[in-house]
Amino acid sequence: MYKSLFAALVTLWSANALAAPGHQANGTQPANEAKVDRVIQVEAEEMIFGPEALTIAPGETVKFEIHNSGALAHEFVIGDRAAQEEHRRMMQEMGSHGHGHGDHGGHDMAEGEHGGNMPAVTIAPGETATLVWTAPEGASQLEYACNIPGHYEAGMVGQIDLEG
Repeated sequence: MYKSLFAALVTLWSANALAAPGHQANGTQPANEAKVDRVIQVEAEEMIFGPEALTIAPGETVKFEIHNSGALAHEFVIGDRAAQEEHRRMMQEMGSHGHGHGDHGGHDMAEGEHGGNMPAVTIAPGETATLVWTAPEGASQLEYACNIPGHYEAGMVGQIDLEG
């Protein structure tokens, strides 16, 4: 019974998330391809990302191509650990108040950013999303994660080491 309820909630959430501002239907964000230094393929499955760790140079512009080979919708959000925790709490609060991710609880989702500083895309099952991101100067480690309730806790997190 719980699995059926969970599947129904994820299906409803997926439809809302893909229609949200900043999340185009195909999960892509406009980007100037000429500025991309490297393309990184990421696989989103239930409940892991592959690869689990990346090394990216500060200032390097990366085009992430994230393929969701799983049966559930996922998000790919880049931020430091504290920002990920804050976003995860926001996602849990939206879920506990009957809101889908598409509502975003009043958070700014313009241009695919969560809370104004977290580059993000939502990926429907079987789809591929693209996110172009430039690694910041002055940070040493970030995470990419899926903060849909329960996904991070189940292992949907990867580490970005920023080495120059």
